[in-house]
Parts: sequence; C-alpha cells; structure tokens
Amino acid sequence: MQVDKESLILKESALLESTHLERTVTVDFYLPVNVEHPEGMSLLLINDGQDMVRAGLENILEELYEERSIRPVLCAAIHAGEQRKMEYGTVGVPDFKGRGAKAEQYTLFIFEELLPYIRTTYYVFSFREKIFAGFSLGALSALDLVWNHPHEFSGVGVFSGSLWWRTRDQGEEGYSDDTDRIIHQRVRKGEYYPWIRFFFQCGALDEEKDRNNNGVIDSIDDTLDLIRELKQKGYPDENIHYLLMEDGRHDVPTWGRALPYFLKWMFGNDR
Repeated sequence: MQVDKESLILKESALLESTHLERTVTVDFYLPVNVEHPEGMSLLLINDGQDMVRAGLENILEELYEERSIRPVLCAAIHAGEQRKMEYGTVGVPDFKGRGAKAEQYTLFIFEELLPYIRTTYYVFSFREKIFAGFSLGALSALDLVWNHPHEFSGVGVFSGSLWWRTRDQGEEGYSDDTDRIIHQRVRKGEYYPWIRFFFQCGALDEEKDRNNNGVIDSIDDTLDLIRELKQKGYPDENIHYLLMEDGRHDVPTWGRALPYFLKWMFGNDR
C-alpha cells in the first residue's frame, strides 16, 4: 500500500482589498511547514502570481525542500489585475504609450498593504532577506521596485524581462537604445548597493525582433546591455547570474523550468 508523504508546503490564498489599487488583489502564499526559526526565513514576492500553478511552483518548492537545496522561504504570488500594463512598469516614467502610469500605486500596495499583511498574518516581523521576481512585464516591475528600494530588498529575479520599456517609440526620429530605454537609464544614473543580487533569464526563442539587425534578438540584447550597465556600476560577477535557455520561449512553461535555477541560486543552502 502506498502512503502519501507529508507535504512540505502549505498553500493558502488571501483576498486583499487594496485602497491604492482600488481592487481586490488575490495573493497565493506558499509557506514551508515545520520551520524552527521563522525569523531566519526569507520572503519572495512574485508578480503574475496567477501563473504559478502552471509554472509548477508548489512542486518545485516541494522537491527543493526534500533535497534540502534551499533555505526556508515564504513565497507570496501576487495575481495581476485587469490593469496589469498600467500597474506594472517603471515608477514615475510611463512608457511611450503611457503604460505603467499606476506603478507608483502598485509600489504603495506592496509596502503599505501587502507587507504589513504578511507580517501580521504569519508573525514574521523581520525576514532574513526579501527578494522580488517576475515574468516579462512583471519582471521589469520587480526590477524597478527593487532598484528603487535597495534597503528593503537584496535581490531580484528577472525572467524574460521587458527591458525594452522605452520613452520613445523605436520608429520615432531620434530614438536611441542608449537614451530611451528607461530601466537602463535608471541603473546608469543610480547608486551602487553591493548587497543586491540579480538573476536574469532569457530564452533564445523569446521573440524574433532584432531592431538593430545584429543577429541577436532584442530580449537578449536588452538583458546583456543591462548586465553591462550593472557591471559598470560596480556589481561583480558573483552578484549577477545569467541563464540563457536555447530552447526557451516567452511562456510560462519555460519560466517554470527556470525557477529551480533561480531558487537555488538565490536561496541555496550553500550561500
């Protein structure tokens, strides 16, 4: 007779009535069970939390805990709303179509509504570290939020990030990758915070666009350019991990396959 093994993950959901976003936000929590020292637990916030079931996050965490590959981490998967393209983006600088105009409200939701809820609900008032991650536009949002709040976060996971986010359409006269990509400019003009770590994932099949006709798709070019900006800022190789998946596409199954690499690099017991 087969006996089901005890689960190492407790999954539960919450509905948060957000004043800042003027909507109900669904958040799925993946909590490791039998944690002896909750104050040593890390926190991972994930954008586009509605995709975590398809990505297989629960099974991935189960396997990593069973292998003792990662430290305890509370995962909060934040579901996107109907105004995803307005809530995600770069705070204070919408793109050339005005998208991302509610990124500041989303930041306020994170700090004034979600984090207080997590602390009071799970009785963890000081996490070992806080990391933010996301896919595509959600990845840009996570990166921008971490970059703007370096004293709150110590790492970010960027999966096929929309790092092309720009103030001017590439077809406009005067457009330049060097000056019009928002997050690249933000990093270039920002400060250096040596504790922040960056995980980047790209798929060689993310897209087909190649705006500068150099034989490299834009998503890879934009990512490698940002990594160069970070290195020029002073970040060493050990703070930056780049995962290129030759068969990777711009889809949830690909990002699900990349999640174990990210989790082990960011929360590994050997770190």
